[in-house]
Amino acid sequence: MNFKNENEFEDYSSNSFESKNNTNTNPEEISLEKMKDESHTGNHVNAVDETFSLERNNDRDCKDESEKRIAEERIVPPNAEPTRASYQPETKKSKAKGFVSTLAAGVIGSVLTLAVLPHTDYLQSFTQTHENQEVNSTATSNSVKPVTAQPTAVSTNSVADTVEKLSKAIVGIVNYQQQQQQTTDFWGDSNSSSDSNSSQNVETGSGSGVIFQKNNNIAYIVTNNHVVEGASKLEISLYDGQKTTAEVVGTDALTDLAVLKIDAKYVTTTANFGDSSKLRPGDTVYAIGNPLGIDLSRTVTQGIVSATNRSISVSTSAGNWDTNVIQTDAAINPGNSGGALINTQGQVIGINSLKISETGVEGLGFAIPSNDFIPIVNQLIKNGKIDRPYLGVGLADLDQVPQVYYQNLPQNVTKGVLVMNIDNNSAASKAGFQPKDIIVSMNGTQIANSSELRKYLYTKVQTGDTIKFGVYRDGKLITLTAKLTAKSEG
Repeated sequence: MNFKNENEFEDYSSNSFESKNNTNTNPEEISLEKMKDESHTGNHVNAVDETFSLERNNDRDCKDESEKRIAEERIVPPNAEPTRASYQPETKKSKAKGFVSTLAAGVIGSVLTLAVLPHTDYLQSFTQTHENQEVNSTATSNSVKPVTAQPTAVSTNSVADTVEKLSKAIVGIVNYQQQQQQTTDFWGDSNSSSDSNSSQNVETGSGSGVIFQKNNNIAYIVTNNHVVEGASKLEISLYDGQKTTAEVVGTDALTDLAVLKIDAKYVTTTANFGDSSKLRPGDTVYAIGNPLGIDLSRTVTQGIVSATNRSISVSTSAGNWDTNVIQTDAAINPGNSGGALINTQGQVIGINSLKISETGVEGLGFAIPSNDFIPIVNQLIKNGKIDRPYLGVGLADLDQVPQVYYQNLPQNVTKGVLVMNIDNNSAASKAGFQPKDIIVSMNGTQIANSSELRKYLYTKVQTGDTIKFGVYRDGKLITLTAKLTAKSEG
């Protein structure tokens, strides 16, 4: 089932000019050219809807029974995940017993040990045990531990083992929204009842999610905002067939990310995030999600990293945004949104979000890099939202507005942002902005359109900072200074 993202950034091209002098309206940033996501026709960009500790099989085949016996004395037992409980330091008695056993083995035993030990994972297992102890200790001292990217390590497991392990952390998400029931009268006319009791939850779309943390009784899931946007109920399907409902922790429409939480009793495996900055074109990756709905849950597709640091302009319910993405040719379809893009070590290095769907176009999928979404995820868990500076203006790209609305502008000025309206209590109002002002720079940086203005505002400065705007008014270049505030302060 295709996930529909019906929330679009409001287009001011038809009605914003009628209210351009009304300074009491709340401005919304304007985007007159939108790329399509999953909810639109298939001719543009469509929304599609870490290192986790892999168990190492240390029981390797030895050359003969003597080698195997000696190796078993030196490595962690097979299929036993090293934990605080399973790792016990040797006592004096066990050391003495071990010494007698080793002495009895003699010279032959010593030689075999030197031959076998380099081919075992003893040292790695020993190191992993202590690392797990430190992680477990930290996790118990804090209710919610900030997630981080884990170093990339060489995997000794097969791809099937890696996928099987991680698939348990992939969930299906079904979005239910309330809709009014339609009634038909005697004459066959349809009517919508205003009675709240007549409304019902209707499935409107589905996507995927990744369980990435478990704290006490709560488990956290990361997914796309468009997967959960507008939901009155979110149903989670686990790998073992169990279903439960999720609660929204926080969402960020601009970056298309959301964090959910469920009861931890349903969770047996969590995924860890890898370092997406280590990716290179040609690296093998795998996409795991639920294409076309829950019936095809935890589908795995293989591909490569086609490119890194791609910038894709997408339209969101919070406005246009140039999203930094990983490009991959791994098959991504509606329902994959919010699912995992993993490397060969089983680390989640991206959240699958977009694809380009046009006739004759194949293998153009995009994922939000882990290094980009990790800070957002941590802020959503901490605050439930992303606090960004607020200017308080409604905007339209200059090259999309008829010239009649900005007369006397020098002919060499072809790029900029036209101010449509202003929030009375905003930083823009206090700075002296007026409708029809054309913003061309911020702190000396040229601004060509509303996406560049928003990108600068949200990534280069913070609430409380002061910005000098280069503005054309009545054909003359002036400078306006604004001290940014948070939207809640406006």
